[in-house]
Amino acid sequence: MIDRREAVQRMSLLFGGALSTQLTAGLMGQVLNEGASVEVTDTMQALLAEVADVIIPETDTPGAKEAGAHEFIIRVMRDCYELEPQQNFYAGLARIDERSVAAHGKPFVELTRPEQIAIITGTAKKDKGYFKQIKQLSQVGYFTSGIGCTQNLRYIPIPGRFEGDVPYEKGQGVIMNSR
Repeated sequence: MIDRREAVQRMSLLFGGALSTQLTAGLMGQVLNEGASVEVTDTMQALLAEVADVIIPETDTPGAKEAGAHEFIIRVMRDCYELEPQQNFYAGLARIDERSVAAHGKPFVELTRPEQIAIITGTAKKDKGYFKQIKQLSQVGYFTSGIGCTQNLRYIPIPGRFEGDVPYEKGQGVIMNSR
């Protein structure tokens, strides 16, 4: 089993070392924001959980919602981002719901999965910066959760030897070897 510190290091490598200061601090349990924060309502939390679950859906392993990725995102936003970036993040989330109502006449959480996917695909094209942020937060929240680490990633401790050509079977989790 890998510990949180090693998971953070591996996530950093997975994202090409491009984790933000705030996200890295959030992973380490630090609090950078001592000031005001956006109050997250139950509606906002449900919307965030649904968006994260579209980004990392349930397959043969649990999705982002079940892993609690949205709770991780809320905590990192509150503890590690100042008020203005928080407001911008939640405004982006509100835009997703607005697109949903404009396209289908109902909130994002009430859409079918194909409709939700279409809204998120449109967001990825129209609002690339926001989509990149919410996708990264969802992925880090998922892959550092207990579910993401134990049920999606496959950790095989193989000390001392590097095998560059390991067979991959369809549906198998990501293989992570120890150093």
